[in-house]
Amino acid sequence: MSIDSLRRSARATVSGLPGGFWWLWLSTLVNRTGAFVLTFLSLYLTQELGHSAWFAGLVLALHGLGGVAGSPLGGTLADKWGRRPTMVTMHLATASCAAALALVTTAWGVAAVVLLMGVSMQAVRPSIQATIADMVPEHDRRRAFALNYWALNLGFAVAAFGGGAAIFLGYRTLFLVEAVATVLCALIVFLRLPETRPEARRDPAGEVVEKDRVSVLDVLRDAPFRTLVLLNLLVCLVFTAPWVGLPLTVAEAGLNPGAYGLVIATNGVVIVGFQLLVNKVTDKRSPAMLLTVSSLLFALGTGATALAGTPLVFAATVVVWTIGEMVHVPTNAAATAKLAPEHARGRYQGVMGMSWALSGFLAPILAGWVVDGPGTDTLWVACGVIGCIAAVGYATRLRKALDDGPVPAPVQAEPATRTDESEALTKTDATAPLAQKSDSGALSA
Repeated sequence: MSIDSLRRSARATVSGLPGGFWWLWLSTLVNRTGAFVLTFLSLYLTQELGHSAWFAGLVLALHGLGGVAGSPLGGTLADKWGRRPTMVTMHLATASCAAALALVTTAWGVAAVVLLMGVSMQAVRPSIQATIADMVPEHDRRRAFALNYWALNLGFAVAAFGGGAAIFLGYRTLFLVEAVATVLCALIVFLRLPETRPEARRDPAGEVVEKDRVSVLDVLRDAPFRTLVLLNLLVCLVFTAPWVGLPLTVAEAGLNPGAYGLVIATNGVVIVGFQLLVNKVTDKRSPAMLLTVSSLLFALGTGATALAGTPLVFAATVVVWTIGEMVHVPTNAAATAKLAPEHARGRYQGVMGMSWALSGFLAPILAGWVVDGPGTDTLWVACGVIGCIAAVGYATRLRKALDDGPVPAPVQAEPATRTDESEALTKTDATAPLAQKSDSGALSA
């Protein structure tokens, strides 16, 4: 492929999106460039504060547990209060927690701050995902979600490289840098992003009409979406397992920690280097087919880890499941937006985000139990089987809902009659240039 061809491909990937989307993209990049807390928290707890590895693991699990509560909370606030105020408030709350970690040194004080940080970090994500769905026409949403995910990983890569400054500046300084970066992110949202929340229908008294009232329970009663959430939970468990089991497997193969660092760095290199190309290849493809293929890639990449024994083979398995990650994350976010009534997009993204947070809490516990019991080979075989089960589910249970035309409404929350895409944009703000990991997904992935 020639340089001109690559340039045209990149231009096609980033063109045609509303100007407001790029301000949101920039806020994501700034936020993740300063993401030092989760990256270095376990080292800070063990090396500087002198806590045990068990306690460090508990604190990280509390972060995931906070996300389980924060995601539906953020989704509800995004729909009731608005996308913009929810994003600004939760970014500022996250900044406050990051700054507090530079000051709090008691064990349970740190644990409490990290728990609250898990709530606020996960609560902001439904607003971001819903804003992208509000801004961007449906046929461009998967591409927009992919670009935002690319910004997240690009920023995280910069943060990981910049973490070497901890040797000279100290962990507390890095935590303060994250606080400043998150405040800057909040300022970008506050100054440059208009509110995009579509309004539900209201009666003459100003109350939301009964048919348009959507609670988190109503979202869970939406059968196609509930299936999407459950299948995503399976994929998230498989996606999270390597971050726990891979270093142990590499060590079991007799390789040194430096080899693991090079192997896992493959994930970030592939995403930063090839996300735009993957976007081009997968553009306009069937969502159900993409989710099926991504699940099979997760199954193949993680399952093959049981056969690896050299750094090159380990890195090859990481490349396979990383391609699955690049396909799955934006497609899943776009599928969530497709199934959601427009005035309930925040709640739908919040419930979906809960599956990511729940996997971040459960996967380390389950993976550790399997490694200590049956062993690492069993862990990777189980990941392969779970990935295949998810692929079958996407292919057989969601093809009609994701690939056909009109989407059924939740059982007890019939949405207002949808307008076409241009009318929806007019209702949000026709004058503004408007445009969903991990937890390691996310990780938060």
